[in-house]
Amino acid sequence: MRGSSTWLRRLCAGAIAGLGLALLPASASANTVTTYTGTTPDAAGPSNYIIEVPSNWNGTLVLYSHGYSFGPPFGPPAPQTAEDAGDSTSPTPVVHDWLLANGYAIAGSSYATTGWALQQAFQDQIAVLDVFKSKGYHATRTIAWGHSLGGMITAGLAQLFPNRFDGALPMCGVVAGGPGVWNQGLDSEFAFLTLQAPGAFQLSGFTAANVGLNFGAATNAFNIAQTTPQGRARIALSAALADLPGWFDPASPQPAANDYAAQELNQFAWDQSPDLFFGFFGRFELEQRAGGNFSWNTGVDYRDQLARSTDRAEVEALYKAAGLDLAKDLDTLNDTKRISADPGAVAYVTKYITYNGDLDIPVLTMHTTGDGLVEVTDENAYASVVRSADDSSRLRQIYVHRAGHCTFTPGETVAAFKTLVHRLDTGRWGSIDPSALNAQATSLGPAFNVAPASFLHFQPAQFLRPFDARNVDGEGESGD
Repeated sequence: MRGSSTWLRRLCAGAIAGLGLALLPASASANTVTTYTGTTPDAAGPSNYIIEVPSNWNGTLVLYSHGYSFGPPFGPPAPQTAEDAGDSTSPTPVVHDWLLANGYAIAGSSYATTGWALQQAFQDQIAVLDVFKSKGYHATRTIAWGHSLGGMITAGLAQLFPNRFDGALPMCGVVAGGPGVWNQGLDSEFAFLTLQAPGAFQLSGFTAANVGLNFGAATNAFNIAQTTPQGRARIALSAALADLPGWFDPASPQPAANDYAAQELNQFAWDQSPDLFFGFFGRFELEQRAGGNFSWNTGVDYRDQLARSTDRAEVEALYKAAGLDLAKDLDTLNDTKRISADPGAVAYVTKYITYNGDLDIPVLTMHTTGDGLVEVTDENAYASVVRSADDSSRLRQIYVHRAGHCTFTPGETVAAFKTLVHRLDTGRWGSIDPSALNAQATSLGPAFNVAPASFLHFQPAQFLRPFDARNVDGEGESGD
């Protein structure tokens, strides 16, 4: 969930090296940047920060929240490198440089811990704003933005600290909230384990000693299943319960609507990387934080879940081709003993974070349609709770037709950012037309457009396991 994808960085590097283009306008040569680095205190430990202020500062501070990062043994320990833009650590920091060249001060922290670090991120990001002020700067407005888990943090900052921000841009964000997204992942894995690999691995309650073993067993079970028509049909059912897209490679066209074999193969690719990794090691990390299992599937009707899934036709076709009885498998799922959650763990993940829909500032979200790590249906869940709070006038959502998680081009990112700035400048959203956004992105030039700008009109399907602040007040699902 960390920033831009490897695909995008590779394309950016190749395009810019091949073109030999300067990323900054000629007039920016006189622009100097003052950089501040250091650490901020946190009860969980120190957090690194970086603040960059250009000499042509326009009065706006842009606070970046980075995505999920793994600590040892998969990554360095905290505090990690601070980031103040999604591509700030890239060899070709196109968006980072554009912001500075156009007069924006940028900042961000590393967070005091790795993993599901929302609790620490909220504190650390506000601390960066305080450091900025302590350096003698007084922003006329502050914009929050971030990718993936950082998009989730961005939406959380807008909800928790609206007096510190003027606008927010959550990108590819986990905006369905913590319990909802983890429950939906549990549904997917529960279906596969129950129908295809009974007893082969466990889904929760991991320890440092067994999480790797369970991940290996699950990976092996998926690999074996992929070799038979019956196994592929059940992989498709597992994917459908998470609304996993049948599109994986951002450099390849989306499979045809009735090319179910290709769609299932792409869903299997998502399972291989990164979904199962997060489903085991990410879940293990959060279980340690939360003090137990935070997901449940008590009371879920899997026949109803499939009926509402965007992948239903694929599942029905592959089951028929495999000679399997879909109704029988759904009965098996509904009759199997369910998984209950620890109330204390649910309370932790609910606090960090669910959304109440109360927007005091303009929020613009952006998502790719073919995201198989943070599904685009998250956006429907967020819009629903905002609508329930009668704050839809402050929310706009835009979509990019591309596979991959956070695979936005620099041009698309800048176009989205400028759309939010226009709202802050004028007090009106105006008409946010995909063709106009594509034209704006394209006009930035080849270095910003490592792939054709691909905004489109899009309405995501219903999120299958919604859980938001309305549930915390006693309506809808519970963790019992």
